[in-house]
Amino acid sequence: MRVITGTARGRRLKAPEGLDVRPTTDKVKEAVFSAVQFQLEDTYVLDLFAGSGQMGIEALSRGAVRAVFVDSSRAAINCINENLRTAGFERRSEVISRDSYDYIRLTRQRFGIIILDPPYRQGHIASVLPIAAGKLDEGGCIICEYEAEAGEPETPDGLVLRKTYRYGKINVTIFEKPVSESADGEAAEK
Repeated sequence: MRVITGTARGRRLKAPEGLDVRPTTDKVKEAVFSAVQFQLEDTYVLDLFAGSGQMGIEALSRGAVRAVFVDSSRAAINCINENLRTAGFERRSEVISRDSYDYIRLTRQRFGIIILDPPYRQGHIASVLPIAAGKLDEGGCIICEYEAEAGEPETPDGLVLRKTYRYGKINVTIFEKPVSESADGEAAEK
């Protein structure tokens, strides 16, 4: 597992041991970040159910200004911290050892990109996606990685389905929060 491109390109990352950890393949990671490449610059990223942290680290490498990594596993937290040191992103990151549901419900922070890659076959995407939608900036997106047999998640209120990508047994769906229009028809400024 490695950082594909950007300032930390080629850095090798570790994954925590365990059956619930399935690092995203380079092929899927490249496709995801190609799809959101113009939304990364100077954005805040949330890597929920972070595992190894590789998705948030890839976002930082490609220009995200800051990333928050959340996982409840001590092994995952240790791995994320080690990977951030390897990539040189400790100062641009916050690592939180907490239940992902508790964090997303209680945080006041808003994000430009939210990455949801929870353990498979437990229904987490359907449960957490509507809550995450309320923490998304206008023009931002939520990236959901899940097992193909689970089917595409329902589009939460306030978001639009951008696209679903299929990679064998894995699907990635990207939802976007449209920028609201002002009275004169121009996109509202942040």
